[in-house]
Amino acid sequence: MNTPHVVVVMGVAGTGKTTIGPLLAAELGVPYAEGDDFHPEANIAKMSAGTPLTDEDRWPWLDAIGTWAHGRVGRGGVVSSSALKRAYRDRLRSAAPGLVFVHLTGERSLIEERMAGRQGHFMPTALLDSQFATLQPLGPDETGVSVDVAGGPEEIVARAVAALHSLHALDAEPRSQLASQ
Repeated sequence: MNTPHVVVVMGVAGTGKTTIGPLLAAELGVPYAEGDDFHPEANIAKMSAGTPLTDEDRWPWLDAIGTWAHGRVGRGGVVSSSALKRAYRDRLRSAAPGLVFVHLTGERSLIEERMAGRQGHFMPTALLDSQFATLQPLGPDETGVSVDVAGGPEEIVARAVAALHSLHALDAEPRSQLASQ
C-alpha cells in the first residue's frame, strides 16, 4: 500500500486479531491500537460473564474506535475490532472514511482450539457460537480482504500484506477480495 491507510483487523473471537494486528502494523510501519482497550468496563464484565453484547452495547465501543481511526486518516494505522456486522463496519467508516478491512477467517475447530488455549482473556469460548451467528462477511462493495488464519502469525501477516498490496494495486474503488491462499 503506497498511501497510509487505516486498517481494521476484524473477525470472530479467537482468530488472532490481537496477535496479528501489532505484527501487521509493524510490517506497515504504522501505529497499532488494541480494539479491546476501547471497551467500557460494563462490556468487559458482560462478556466475562458469558453474555453476548447487544448492538446498544457496541455503539459506544465502535464510536471510540472510529474516533481513533479518524485521527489516523492520512497517516495510517491498524486497529483490531471484531466488526462482525455490516452495520458496525458502516459505523466505523462513517467516522473514518477509507478504512480497509482485513477479515481473519478460518476453520471453526482451529479458532475454538486457539480460543481455549488463551490465558487471561475475558472472552469465553462459550461465546464463539454467538460470534459466528452474528458474523456478516465483507460485502463486494466493502474495501477489504479475507485472510485465512491457518499457520503461524508471520505467515498470516505475510498473506495479509500481500493481499493488501494486491487490493491496492487493483484500484481505489471499494472492493472485496478473497486472499486465503
